[in-house]
Amino acid sequence: MLTVRPAGPEDIPAVMAVLEAARGIMRASGNLRQWVDGYPSEAVVRNDIQNGYGFVVVEGDIAGYFAFIPSPEPTYAAIYEGSWLDDAAPYHVIHRIGSFPEVHGVFSAIMDFAFSRDRNIRIDTHRDNGIMQHNILKQGFTYCGIIYLASGDERLAYQRIDPVL
Repeated sequence: MLTVRPAGPEDIPAVMAVLEAARGIMRASGNLRQWVDGYPSEAVVRNDIQNGYGFVVVEGDIAGYFAFIPSPEPTYAAIYEGSWLDDAAPYHVIHRIGSFPEVHGVFSAIMDFAFSRDRNIRIDTHRDNGIMQHNILKQGFTYCGIIYLASGDERLAYQRIDPVL
């Protein structure tokens, strides 16, 4: 059974192995331009953990990693060729999702965790990341438009807002 817990500094070597495996999945599926030049680096992961944003997905050993960050996300301030479903309510962002290819259900475990903490979630991915686009849409997200990272790189942006219970 997959569980999610906060990542600690002692998890960094395992997290970096997960992110390297995820990078391999991207390259094998033709996504050659995302997560280049050492991104996400150990410094980025360490910063996630220090700020309380880094989480690991565990099935015995660490099987996945992601950052779960409260709004506002500066790169989401402007969206092009579309609009957010709700541009006023607070939200959380999921970044840096990675897992080992042999472990299944990691993305679903991340979404269950995220939506148990916030009903309004945003996420983005590279245009070449067909696997992530498929998973995002399968989880009920709506494509909202294009955002640009601080580097100027384009990303496809999505949002899902669950109803208030």
